[in-house]
Amino acid sequence: MNAQPVIFFDGVCNLCNASVQFTLERDKHKYFQFTALQGNYAKEHLPQSITNSSQLNSIVLLEHGKVYQKSSAALRIAKKLSGFWPLMYGFIIVPKFIRDWIYDIIAKNRYKWWGKQESCWVPTPELKSRFYE
Repeated sequence: MNAQPVIFFDGVCNLCNASVQFTLERDKHKYFQFTALQGNYAKEHLPQSITNSSQLNSIVLLEHGKVYQKSSAALRIAKKLSGFWPLMYGFIIVPKFIRDWIYDIIAKNRYKWWGKQESCWVPTPELKSRFYE
């Protein structure tokens, strides 16, 4: 397995796709790889409880063999981005149940608020090497 951290995202969610594009623009050191939660790579490398089609409601980060979900994943991702985004990691001191409660509200309403695509977003040829199938 690749030692490079992998971000798993809901490939049909507009908010999730925008978040991936946001991360790509600010991941100046190309620290992260990406793949859709709906893909084969996710099925092969994540627990089935996460890839169950009814559970595709969280961003997932696989880093150093450990799985992070929801706000913990988002904050760990922000920590590696350029600019002031690493300062967001300071919110890790907020209890996880509070952070994840806010995250869950957004996740529950993401399709209603930002919409949904019929199929997974396809990266440009220049970005293809940063994505797993």
